Parts: sequence; C-alpha cells; structure tokens
Amino acid sequence: MKAAVLREVGKPLTIEDVQISKPGPHEVLVKTAAAGVCHSDLHFQTGDYFYPMPAVLGHESAGVVEAVGSEVRYVEKGDHVITCLSVFCGHCDYCLTGRPMLCAKEGLRRTPDEAPRLSQDGEPMNQFLDLSSYAEQMLVHENAVVKVTKDMPLDRAALVGCGVTTGIGAVQRTAAVPAGATVAVIGCGGVGLSAIQGARLAGASRIIAVDMVDAKLELAKAFGATDGVNGSDGNSVANIQEMTGGGVEYSFEAIGLKATAEQAFAMLCPGGTATIIGMIPLGQTVEVPGVDFLAEKTLQGSVMGGASFRVEMPRYVDLYLQGRLNLDDMVSKRIPLDQVNQAFKDMEKGEVARSVILFD
Repeated sequence: MKAAVLREVGKPLTIEDVQISKPGPHEVLVKTAAAGVCHSDLHFQTGDYFYPMPAVLGHESAGVVEAVGSEVRYVEKGDHVITCLSVFCGHCDYCLTGRPMLCAKEGLRRTPDEAPRLSQDGEPMNQFLDLSSYAEQMLVHENAVVKVTKDMPLDRAALVGCGVTTGIGAVQRTAAVPAGATVAVIGCGGVGLSAIQGARLAGASRIIAVDMVDAKLELAKAFGATDGVNGSDGNSVANIQEMTGGGVEYSFEAIGLKATAEQAFAMLCPGGTATIIGMIPLGQTVEVPGVDFLAEKTLQGSVMGGASFRVEMPRYVDLYLQGRLNLDDMVSKRIPLDQVNQAFKDMEKGEVARSVILFD
C-alpha cells in the first residue's frame, strides 16, 4: 500500500510502498477513506515532539472495515468507522475511572516477538499514535475504532476522529462551560473552530474568536463566534478585557504556543478557567502570575476533549446529520496523498481550517 513516511525531522514526508500485516485476534483492518491533516502531525515533522522513525504519520481518519480478527465482535466487514488515537484497554485504572483518554494502553500493541503491523522490506515501520492514517489501509486494535452510520460522509467523519472531538470535548467535558457563559478561543484552525461550536452548542452568551488572519475570524463567525479579535497587534488580552468588562469566564488555547497559553490565562475574569488544548513544544514552560490564583483562576489541560470517544463521536455524527454541527465549512481542501507536504505548508501559513486527504 502507499503511505506517507516520516524518515527525518524537518524533511518532507515521502510516499512509499509499505507492507501491512493481517489482523490479529483483536485487530481490525480498515480501508482508509479520508484523513485530516492535523497540526499534531506537523509537530512531529518539525521536531517540536519526537516519535520513533521511520513512521507512517496521520491520526485523524475514517474508513471502511475490510477484515476483522477472530475475537472481534464490535465491527464486521463493510462497517463504516472513525478511528481514534485514544485507543483504550478497558481495564486500567484510568479506563475504570472514566478517563479512557489517559489509558495506560495495556495489551493494545503487538509485542516485540510478534510481526509488526507495518513493515517495509522485512524491517518494522513505526505506527504513529496506534493508527498511521496517511496510508491506504490501517491495521488497528478494535478499541481504536467507533462504528458510525453509513449516512455520514467519510471525509467529514474523519474530522470527528480528532479535531472535532478535541475541540468540542474541551469545552463541554473538560471545562464544562455552562449556558450563558463568556468564552474566548485562541486559534481558529480545526480544533479552535470545533471549540467555538462546542461553546455555541453549550449556549455560551458570547464567543470571542482570536486569530491573526482576518479571513479565519470571518470563518469563525460561521461556526458560532459572536466577535472576532485580530491578535497580530499583541493587544488581544486588553481588547477582550475591555469588550467584556474584565475578562471572560472561559478561555481555550488551540494553537500550542507558550505566549498564547499565557494570554489565555491573562484574559480571564476572577474565577475564570483557561484550558490549554494545543501542544506546547517540549521543553517550554508556561508562566502565569501567582497572585492570579488568589482570584480563583484555573489553568488546566485537555487531551482528546476528555471524551469517551465511542460515546461522544456518534453524538457528533448525529448533530452533523441534524444540521446542528457544521463540518462542511471546516474542510478547506480535499487532496490526494501525494500533496500532504503542501498541506503542511498551508497549515503553517494559517491558510486552511483543515485539508483532508481522500483515498480511492
């Protein structure tokens, strides 16, 4: 099969022929239909985060089941599925206390004495985040997929596999934003736009989008933002404090930068909560004034929206099919696999909400 391989940090992905194994007892073989190009993949290509190489990247995807292992009962051949990097074991302390997104991943991967899921010319190829969806097929543990209705377009379903669940979940599950609250979202890419939609669905009274690209601020209004602030002048915190009379109750950082994480905390009113969704580069620290904790301000993180994905993802699919969740406008470009490096460049320039790779 064709796959996009990361061989060296800072270098373009290469399209190569990669071999994929047959499903083990608890594994599912999926024909990839679509894969979103997420900023998280870019973090590993640029070296902000490290992953063993060579590796087939990609983690936001949807497809059709081609084959299942002997013990799989949840899906069968022909089912449409969304994949999720939050593969869960179901028996570790995190899973058993309702936090499967933090799963210890016991028994979910092949052992060193087993044949690798991915290989090339007899040598193992690393599987990125238990998925590797920049490929024509995926071989994953059965607990890495969620079955969805065949009425759901798979290019839109792919977005639910990471960005949508991460953004909406951060608002509704991690922060538990109540109706009537004031919200600011920094960064209007796929995750940020999803957070904006999450705030709209939660009934927030004011949703302020922050970005450095005016076109993305306009796009944010189509997803539910009531206001837009261009942060290029460095005054976004002061502007939001003036607009709200002292700051917002909830802020969300969806870029992954030290500076914007600190801004998210600074724009809070007393008692407010800042949730960091973006992946801040390794080695960097976020600094906030200690005195602000005396005003009961909270700084917290969120991974995969704190979601139990087999519960949440079908709900997001239903919201889309009901016309209450906008995924259509989130897809900026539909591209073939060999344009993945251009998609990375577009993302770095802030020119797209999401590029989606389509497979035949």
